[in-house]
Amino acid sequence: MSTRTSSGTARTTLVFALITAATLGLTACSGGEPATAPAGASGAPGAAKGALPTEDVVAAVKENEAAAKLLPADVRQRGSLTFAASVSNPPSAAYLPDGRTVVGVDADFSAAVTKALGLELKREVVGFEAILPALGSGKYDVGTGNFGVTEERRKTIDFVTYINDGQGFAARADSTLKAVTDLTQLCGLKVAVNAGTTFERTLEKNKGRCAEAGKPAYEVNVYSETGAIWMSLQQGRSDVVMNTINGVRYAVTQQRNLKFLNEYRRLDVGFAFRKGTPLAPAFQAAVNGLKADGTYDRILRKWGVTASGIERSQISPSEVPAPKK
Repeated sequence: MSTRTSSGTARTTLVFALITAATLGLTACSGGEPATAPAGASGAPGAAKGALPTEDVVAAVKENEAAAKLLPADVRQRGSLTFAASVSNPPSAAYLPDGRTVVGVDADFSAAVTKALGLELKREVVGFEAILPALGSGKYDVGTGNFGVTEERRKTIDFVTYINDGQGFAARADSTLKAVTDLTQLCGLKVAVNAGTTFERTLEKNKGRCAEAGKPAYEVNVYSETGAIWMSLQQGRSDVVMNTINGVRYAVTQQRNLKFLNEYRRLDVGFAFRKGTPLAPAFQAAVNGLKADGTYDRILRKWGVTASGIERSQISPSEVPAPKK
């Protein structure tokens, strides 16, 4: 298990050092924003592998008066929202080479929604596993980090959905693993995951399946930084990575000697709020407004994640059922 670092400069430095070492040159950085590619593609539309899209798809967003009217009076008077953002896993969220500018799917949707609500976006980078507990304290208004909607999380957190992502697997190109449709296929292997994620919980919850099948248990290697996950895979300290579908698809297009195995499970992903938040209706209306004016699709196309589009935003929908195996 890795040592967990604090947010800020130390986090930024470690993430870039690990990703660079692990990927032998992942995402050569020039000006602009990082991109992902759909399955089977070598990069984002119109961009070579490793290139970064520069299109600003949020600048033209206008205030959605109907959505803004749904905001609580104190928020309208304050004129801003504070976001706690996890930044380590492209295409959801990553840093530009300056180590300060946050870009990605989450960043674009956060910017677009706050513009639609006529508010200023204030972002603070926070460790993934610290965001949801911190929302209840009132320090932050909103949390982003590709948070999948689960029944466990719905007990203490409200969500407003904006994409559909989920759980996927990757391995080294020389691995004999194929599509992981049953977790018993992982028995006896070492699986790398991020701390505090649905991946960690899924694997821990189902560890007993290996014993039931008469096989040795799989080992869950937990890391606080996404770069460390890929380094562990490249160096042979892990046999397989379980991460977001979009994150895994992105990584295998940018790193050498890796392969995407499969999507294991889809989950709705949403902005996270403390339970009972009055902000949810305004955010839902803003997201649906972005779908209506075309901004929504432009963001998805920019990052190569059109398969993650949803028909409409929902407030804390039920968890998408897990695979039976």
